[in-house]
Amino acid sequence: MNLNVRGLPLSATLSINEKSVELQRQGKEVFRLGLGQSPFPVPQPVVDELKANAFQKDYLPVMGLRELRGAVAEYHRKFHGIDYTGSDVLIGPGSKELMFILLLVYYGDLVIPTPSWVSYAPQAQITGRHIHWLPTSLANGLRLTPEELEKLCRQDPARPRVIILNYPNNPTGCTYKMEELKAIARVARKYRAILLSDEIYGELHHLGQHVSIARFYPEGTIISGGLSKWCGAGGWRLGTFLFPKSLYWLRDAMAAVASETYTSTSAPIQYAAVRAFKHGAEIERYLMQCRRILRVMGRYIAKQLRKTGIAVPDPEGGFYLFINFNPFREQLIKRGIDTSEKLCTSLLEETGVAILPGQAFGRPGEEFSARLAYVDFDGARALSAAEQTPASKHLDSAFLKLYAPKIVAATDRICRWVSVL
Repeated sequence: MNLNVRGLPLSATLSINEKSVELQRQGKEVFRLGLGQSPFPVPQPVVDELKANAFQKDYLPVMGLRELRGAVAEYHRKFHGIDYTGSDVLIGPGSKELMFILLLVYYGDLVIPTPSWVSYAPQAQITGRHIHWLPTSLANGLRLTPEELEKLCRQDPARPRVIILNYPNNPTGCTYKMEELKAIARVARKYRAILLSDEIYGELHHLGQHVSIARFYPEGTIISGGLSKWCGAGGWRLGTFLFPKSLYWLRDAMAAVASETYTSTSAPIQYAAVRAFKHGAEIERYLMQCRRILRVMGRYIAKQLRKTGIAVPDPEGGFYLFINFNPFREQLIKRGIDTSEKLCTSLLEETGVAILPGQAFGRPGEEFSARLAYVDFDGARALSAAEQTPASKHLDSAFLKLYAPKIVAATDRICRWVSVL
């Protein structure tokens, strides 16, 4: 067995999903706040386009369908003010696969702020890349600071590096202010590091105000995106990478690997994705309602958890909260709970609430942190109800109790569990 793979466990997000399903099969009530899968349906115009292109059966170009690459470039020009062309775009079967190939073909280290998405580090391990973890704290909203990045880079200024910046962030739900992005970009440019800006949750910024760091470091930034989160199409497996011309050598190397592995992304999915990236009024309305729902939900949960003493930053995008039970350390240890993994296991067994341990996201095992994905609700029903509520009127807790009862109940169970520790 390859030494890089030996001992590698199943992805934590997939593992918790399978465990939750098994408990449900046993007749137990489970609140599935572990797997980060969008609860919202794929927008109807995109579904219709997939139906219309079900007959498409030919192998498409390795780089992706020409019309799709053009639509992705135009989307970024329109919404993020970045001047891309179709030649800058690489389409793959999910951004996860594209990230893996990038690490496979690149020769430098991987720099990851912690906490981070569960698959960055395992992919680096599989491909033999050296990993540098950069710490964050609750004091700065669990965001990477330019000072921490500078501290690492100046130790070996010429060392080749890929720095991952994911925002709105999985697992924290936090994002970056424009001045913070500019400062990080200055450090990356100073040391000629490559930025992999994972903006898969960009369209789910709760106020619709996502800004790409590529605006401030265009020559060294690769933007990663796709359909899984904002379009509710995780199972469709379509990801996008956008490259500056200075990094075409990486684009071409990745395309060469793609040609010898997955060949090309599913043809019907690519044709349907053209419609997704062209947006239009119906998709814009869909996104506005998704943001409204996620914003009120994230803030409601954070407020309720804080009342019990759990530490949690306000979410600004996506559908995650990174919660910290450290204020209850003494009580937890008295119960024999001394790691985040044991904490999550106990919570699941005693309350039915499934969340993921902070250890899976690069945090120390003894830190009592965890990721909560507020996705266990009927997204189609919630969307329909939100559309009946004027945009001028804020959605509230009464809306959540009606259209996301499992989220409200799960939050209540966590609070009660903590209160009797």
